[in-house]
Parts: sequence; C-alpha cells; structure tokens
Amino acid sequence: MEPTESTLSFDKYWQIIKRRWLLGLGIFFPILLISILGLSLRKPNYIAEGKLKLQKVNSISSLTGLGTEIGKLEPLVQDNKTNPLNTEAEVIRSVPIVQKTIDKLQLKTPKGQPLKTKDFLKQITVNEIQKTDILKISYKDKNPKIAAQIVNALMEIYLEHNIISQKAEATTARQFLEKQVPNAELILRKLEATFRNFKEKNKIISLEQEATKGVEISSDLEKQIRDTQSRIADVAAQFRSTQNQLAMTPDVAIAVNSISQSTGVQDILKEIQQLESQLAARRVILQESHPEIINLRQRLEALNEILQQRTKQANWTNSTNLNGTFQMGTLQQQLTAKLMELETSHQGLTNELSTLIRLQYIYRKRLNQLPQLEQEQRELERKLQSAQSTYSLLLQKLQESQIAENQNVGNVIKISDAEVPDEPVSSSLMIVSAVLLAILATLLMIFILESKDKSIKTVDEAKELLGLTLLGVIPSVSKLKKSLRGDEKTEFYSERAIVKNFPRSPISEAYRMLRANLKFMSADKELKVLVVTSSVPREGKTTVATNLAVAMAQMESKVLLIDGNLHCPVQHKIWDLTNSQGLSNLIVGQTEIKKAIKKVMDNLDVLTSGVVPPSPASLLDSKRMARLIETFTASYDFIIIDAPSLNVAADAATLGQMADGVLLVVRPGVVDSVNAAFAKEVLEKSGQNVLGQVVNGVIPENEPYSYYYFSKQDYPEASINQVKKIKLKK
Repeated sequence: MEPTESTLSFDKYWQIIKRRWLLGLGIFFPILLISILGLSLRKPNYIAEGKLKLQKVNSISSLTGLGTEIGKLEPLVQDNKTNPLNTEAEVIRSVPIVQKTIDKLQLKTPKGQPLKTKDFLKQITVNEIQKTDILKISYKDKNPKIAAQIVNALMEIYLEHNIISQKAEATTARQFLEKQVPNAELILRKLEATFRNFKEKNKIISLEQEATKGVEISSDLEKQIRDTQSRIADVAAQFRSTQNQLAMTPDVAIAVNSISQSTGVQDILKEIQQLESQLAARRVILQESHPEIINLRQRLEALNEILQQRTKQANWTNSTNLNGTFQMGTLQQQLTAKLMELETSHQGLTNELSTLIRLQYIYRKRLNQLPQLEQEQRELERKLQSAQSTYSLLLQKLQESQIAENQNVGNVIKISDAEVPDEPVSSSLMIVSAVLLAILATLLMIFILESKDKSIKTVDEAKELLGLTLLGVIPSVSKLKKSLRGDEKTEFYSERAIVKNFPRSPISEAYRMLRANLKFMSADKELKVLVVTSSVPREGKTTVATNLAVAMAQMESKVLLIDGNLHCPVQHKIWDLTNSQGLSNLIVGQTEIKKAIKKVMDNLDVLTSGVVPPSPASLLDSKRMARLIETFTASYDFIIIDAPSLNVAADAATLGQMADGVLLVVRPGVVDSVNAAFAKEVLEKSGQNVLGQVVNGVIPENEPYSYYYFSKQDYPEASINQVKKIKLKK
C-alpha cells in the first residue's frame, strides 16, 4: 500500500512542476546567479580527510580464536539494507566523542565562545567509501591546520572508545560468568548425587545388561519349570502305579516296611506264629477248655500286647490293623521302597517347582520395573549431561573472556591521518551548492503559488471537490484548433460539433461514453429532458450539449437541442442558423413551433434562443415555458437544454425544475473551487436532480493517469483534412 501512495504523491508533484515550469525557470536563474555571487564572496573553506578501516573482528581475536564475538560488526536486522559501517559512522558523530574532541582541542567560535556540538556536527562528515570497509572522516574549516587537527583528534578518540567499549564487553561477560560458574557447579554436584542415590537404591549397575541377562534367566527358568512339571507328572504316574500294585496307602506301606525291618517286631512275630501253629495243632487234639489251649491263648495274647507296644514305640499307632501285613515278601519290600522313593522324589520336585516359580516371579517383576527405571535413569542422565555441558561451556567461556579482556585491542585500524589541505573547496562544489539552493527555492515558490491557486486542475480534484458521479471525461480540442487554423485567432463555431465532424476521434468516443452512462442511469427512471449547465462561463457547456445531442441523434433517437441561454446564445452560430425566431419568440407567442425549430441533421432539431429579451428569467420561469417542454416531450425522445452558467443567472436552476435531470460541466483550469462549491450548493438547495458531472477540456499531459482516459491521439489526420475543406468552402 505504501509504494502506491508514494507513487501517487510523486505524480501529483510532477504535474505541478509541469504546469509551472515556465514560472520556475524565471525564478531559478536569478536565484542561481545570486547564490553563486554570494558564495564567491565568502572566505574559502578547507576540508581535511582521514580514513579508518573497520574489520568484522579484530586481528588478534581471529588469530587466537578467543573473543571473536566481542565487538563483531554485524547488523541487528538482516534485511540487506542495514550497513554496520553506517552504525559506526553514527558512533563517531555521537555527542560524547564529539564533546571529547572539542574539550581536547579547546575549540572555540570566532567570538571566543566554546564550540557547541551541533555547530561541530554541521562541519563534520563521516561517509563510507563504496564497496569497501573504510570510513572517510572529513571536517570543513576556514583554517586548514585546525581542520586536520580536528580530524586526527576525532579518530584517536574514536579508536580509544572502540577499545574501551570492547574491553567493557569482555569485562561484563567475565563478571557475569564468574557468578554463573559456581551455580552451575553446584547444580552439577546435586545431580551427580541424585544419580548415584538412584542407582544404589534400585541396585543398578547396567540396566541394559541386566535386562538382557534377566530375559535369558527368565527363559531358562521357564524351561526348568516345564521340565520339572514334566518330571513331577512322570513321578506321580509311577507313584500311582506302584501304589496300585501294593494295594495300600503310602502310610501303611511305610509302616509295614518299617515293622518288617524291625528285629524286635519280627522276633515277636515269629514267636506268635509258632504259638499259633502249636495252638492249631493242639486244638486238633484238645478242647478249648483244656489248660494247655488256654495257656497257649494267654501266651499268644501276651505276645500280641508286646507286639502292640513295640509298634507304638515305632510310632505306628494303627498297628492293630496291620496284623496281616507285619511280614512282607521281597517284591513287596521293593515296591514299598520304590513307593517311598517316588513319594520323596515327588515332594522334592514339588519344592523345586515352587522355588523356580518364585524365582521366575522375582525376575519378571524386576523386568517389568526396568522400563520405568530406564526412563528415570535417562532423564537423570540427560539432566546430568546438560549440567555437565553447561558447566564446561561456562568454564570455557570464563577463560576466554579473561583472555579477551587482556587482549586490549579493537577492530578499527587507522589507514591514514588527516593532512593539512593545500587548496580550498573547489568552485565546482560551490556551483553545485548554488544549483541545489536555486532548485530548492524554485520548488518552494512553485508549491507556494500552487497552494494559493484555488482553480480545479485535474479530473481527480473535480471528483473530490464536488462529490458528484463522473459521467464523462472530454479531452481538450486544442490540438485540433492548432491543426485547423495555424496562426488564426478567429473561432469557427462550426468546429464545436466534434461528434458530427470527427465521428472516429477519441473525443467523439468520449461523448458516446457520456451518452451510454446516461442510458445506464435511466434504467429505472426515463430521462428525456436534460439541462446542461456549468459553474462559470467558458467551461464548454454549449459544446457538451451540442455533441451530446449529436451522439444521441446518431443512435436514431429523435433529439431536440434547445438554446436556453437567453443572455449569450451560441447554438445558432454553431449550426449556422438565423436567430430571428426562437425560444423567446415561442414563449411570448410571436411565432409557431414549426417555424422556430430547424432540422440540422438526421434525427436532430435545434431551437435557437431567438431574440434576446430584457428579462430572460421571467420568460423561462413561466407556465408557457413549462407547457412548451411538455409539448416537446411528446414529440421527441430526448430534449437537451443548453442553459447559462449558474454564476450568471438562476436560469439553469429554473429550467432544472422542468427537466428530468441536470448535467454539471466542469472544466479544469477555468473554474475554481469557490465557484464550483457555490454551484453545487445552488443545485442542492434548489432541489435539482443532479445526474453527475462532465469534466470537459481535459489536457492529458496535466493528468497523472491520462493513459487511463485517452490512449490515442485526439484526431485522425483524415478528419482534420475534412474540416479544412469545410473551412475553405466557407
């Protein structure tokens, strides 16, 4: 948006200069001569120059690699427009450095007063030499020796300032780092202690190795569990088979086996067996009541009691149920031993399985904890690594800042001292100064005169001032007049009918555009009666009315052109008609409509003004005039009334009340803002239907956007030759 506005301003100023160039020349040359004369009478000035070279970094820093960022010449904004040399030039021109130079040399004014910094800055110039890293410092003074001293002193003070500022940067950096290093070290120590406590608490040596080993052990345990379960199943199957063969429970089998292996029990069993054999043999011979039988039974009972006691001593309480199993054969003993062995194996394998399952649970629980531990360890390691990096970097930068602080060098080199100038400022510079002064004075006078000029000069000014719809822009016919008349000064009124005489010209197209715009405006409400007026005379309202009527007639519309200017009529001259009978005669009833109206071309009739009456306003503001308009409306498609200017009479406002709309003609360079505003106010207060404005007589060269309005030459050569022939006939 900003480039467009700047372009508009430039075009506006350029148009002002083009309009006032002749006046500008009359102002420029006298001021130029006066300026050259005044400058030549002054005492000559001498200019001393010195040069400084600026480096991106100082040479010592670039060799040591330390402190390279201190005092580095780089722009703050990387926009390819900011130049660090310009920044340093402003530092040289800064008040502290300038004031130190003034104090060092004790500079004074011609009146003996201490020299002020603003006066010093007027004489000093600091510029970069194009395509180099060199600054040129110049000072102008009437004393060449003082000029050289000032430049040299200024450069020395700036070099000292450069070194001090860079050393100050290094000192500030060192002081900051000295405060930060202990804090960074404390943070590092705390993080190291936290990391150590974390590993001790969670018994961590290497989580990665532990995870790998844990997975292997867990897999081995899973395999051992499956093997143990398989062995338990096998032992259980053998145990059931052996138990079925023995047909006794494991407890009974164990008890029987124990009893069968007890010597005391076996001895009693042998005695019991012997007594039972004797008792059976004696019962064959003796009766139960026989004393011997009774004695054998008593002995047998006693032995059974002894057997019960011995079995109780062997912890087998149920030995009474084992009477038939106190003695076992070899196979039963083997099966019993195997059963006992299988039970023992089963118990051992069961315990082993429980142990393996417990170990597997412990390892799996540890493996499930490992991801969380790894995450916590990584977070602690990151913090620890960051703290270590920060501490190392701060420690390194502290050492670098200490070294950079002791380097005591800058990044500016003095290339050449200022020498005492032998010759004063050249006369060419004096002439250039005089020319610039004359140009500035000329431009100032031009813009002052332009600001006092209230006339409307462009189409845009007319649009902005009046605020009316722009219906047409009509170019000036000055080129045509020059082509037709050469040096003649007489105006040929017939030349005003441009649309008729120059149908293919851009001006004719402008009138056709006006006609089209009016047609578009009448889409909702029919516009048949139009009044054409202007703010002041000589704005071309008659020409506009004439050509608009011709343009409408060429569209095969029946048009009546009425010359309503009863003060200074012109239409009869344009169409080469007699003006003995016309509008004024019709109003007073001295003639008939058929006699007053003249046909000038196909579809176009003209009603001239007639005899100029002593009081035109009373005639136009009459019922007879209103009835005439109604009569004409019934016979014609369009009625165009050429009315006088608004500052001449109120006729246009009167006629506007009888019309469908009013066209206001505005001519740049003729009407001023005061008259234009007055005309607008008259039309608004009288309640006119102002259709819009037609800007007439526009000079393309005076318009900032003339290419928009006119893209061709005003008239083709054939049309000009045609009109010349018409002139010769006349």
